Amino acid sequence: MNILIPAVFFVVISSYFSNPITSAEASRRHTSHVSKAHNNPHQGTASWYGPGFHGKRTANGERFNMYAMTAAHKTLPLSSYAEITNLKNHRSVIVRINDRGPYFGKRALDLSYAAAKQIGISGTGAVQIKPLGRDQTLALLNQ
Repeated sequence: MNILIPAVFFVVISSYFSNPITSAEASRRHTSHVSKAHNNPHQGTASWYGPGFHGKRTANGERFNMYAMTAAHKTLPLSSYAEITNLKNHRSVIVRINDRGPYFGKRALDLSYAAAKQIGISGTGAVQIKPLGRDQTLALLNQ
């Protein structure tokens, strides 16, 4: 048993370093794969989450801030951006995807309290979710 733990450790470490892929290359591979799957806007139901989760860890490891412009989505890449439009009043907000979910009902997105408030969602609402590339995000944020 004493020799098994170092052997497993050695195998894991050596396999990690045997075929190194730089983080930039891995990111490029992941982004090109994901962008094909998520480049079209889609509609769904959004809700918001706030006080019960404020300060707890999100899926990307940061602490949830209900006053930040963030959202939880089941499949969009973490740290990517999306433009969310309330279909009832056509108000929009740009959010950063920093968490996974929602896991209740058939909702497509959980917005932070601040993002939901900005587009006028107080419970649930029908939204359009438009994933944004880096260049699109920078252009929209600079307007």
